[in-house]
Amino acid sequence: MTSGNTFANPAPLGLFGFGITTILLSLHNAGITELSMVILAAATCLGGIAQIIAGIFEMKFQNTFGATVFVSFGFFWISMVMIWILPGIGGVQPADPISMGFYLLLFGSFTSLMFISSLKHTKILQILFALVSILFFLLAIADFTGIAIIKLIGGYLGILLGAAAIYGCIGQIINNDWEKDIFKL
Repeated sequence: MTSGNTFANPAPLGLFGFGITTILLSLHNAGITELSMVILAAATCLGGIAQIIAGIFEMKFQNTFGATVFVSFGFFWISMVMIWILPGIGGVQPADPISMGFYLLLFGSFTSLMFISSLKHTKILQILFALVSILFFLLAIADFTGIAIIKLIGGYLGILLGAAAIYGCIGQIINNDWEKDIFKL
């Protein structure tokens, strides 16, 4: 048993939360599943809460990049759930496609700028930030234009992105446990 102020690497938790939630929502965007309570629960707990926890622990390591990314994306997922469920409460108007387009465009812009910082990190993070930037822009364009095929393409890209995030999660855990680079990150 170790003593002192030691913490495990929080990044795998954040990557898993992001990956699983992205896959589930992307299955919906690709037309494979319906938007259901499964997606809402995953977005709240794994996409939201788990990533926020990971981000807070990244602060302990003075990792501004990890803290900002995980907390921002965690609250993104919680805000998405609110966008989906709040219109049923108190007569709040649902999000219109233009508003959603701008919301996704802003997150795409933020993610693109974070991509620049990812260039100082692992290849898997560079790939993730490139893909998530493209995904946000595709989904924003789909909302702005109403062109369904763009959302469908975004859905399939999101499935790939989520799988890459889970690869990064598992790779960090296995590399740490085996104390060698089994997974190329």
